[in-house]
Amino acid sequence: MTRFLMHKTITCKELCATLIYAPKLKHSYIQVKHDSSIIIKTPYRQEKYAIEFFHEKESWIRKQLHKNSLHKPLHVNLEDEVLLFGEIYSIDSDEAHYLRKKLQRLQIANKTKVLSAYDNFYTHTAKEYLPQRVDSFAQIMQLEYKTLKFRKMKSRWGSCSSEKVITLNTQLIKVHKELIDYVIVHELAHLVHMNHSKDFHDLVAKYLPHAKALRKKLKNISLSL
Repeated sequence: MTRFLMHKTITCKELCATLIYAPKLKHSYIQVKHDSSIIIKTPYRQEKYAIEFFHEKESWIRKQLHKNSLHKPLHVNLEDEVLLFGEIYSIDSDEAHYLRKKLQRLQIANKTKVLSAYDNFYTHTAKEYLPQRVDSFAQIMQLEYKTLKFRKMKSRWGSCSSEKVITLNTQLIKVHKELIDYVIVHELAHLVHMNHSKDFHDLVAKYLPHAKALRKKLKNISLSL
């Protein structure tokens, strides 16, 4: 006997879910996947029960869908567009000149090489734009760092070591400039407080009064790194 007997689509208002009958389960449950598809698995054969269960969980489902929308990755059409400072530009725009030249030099434009060209563009742009912002805020905050490094990171926007080395994620170039400034001030503040204490957050807020709102915005961004 197979574990899953049948797949069907059921609805709740404008919401659609895939209903899977799974006789070996002890309970029914709902899953909202990252792509916002809804899965209902149940050991009960009666479709009426599944529809009632769907309606009963509607509020919870909508909350999960809302969370997904907040963390929706920012995507561009490779070789046609580029994401820069929170805006999507055509590959033919002046802003994409460096990337366009890189792509034109590719002999074979497979996805790996195209992505590498994009990474190169973001690293190049980061090294052009970020140092001036770091130096500007360091002067305003009257702080000194030892070294500024750049690296593509999957889970952090930046870091600051006890040796006063600041590392910034090259993917920062994808987000709005106000969010970039927040990350820079955040890392510079670690030169004074190597923690996330109240004193640390007060220091960040001293130079960025809307730091809390900016931090929330940044947490809601999930970039395709």
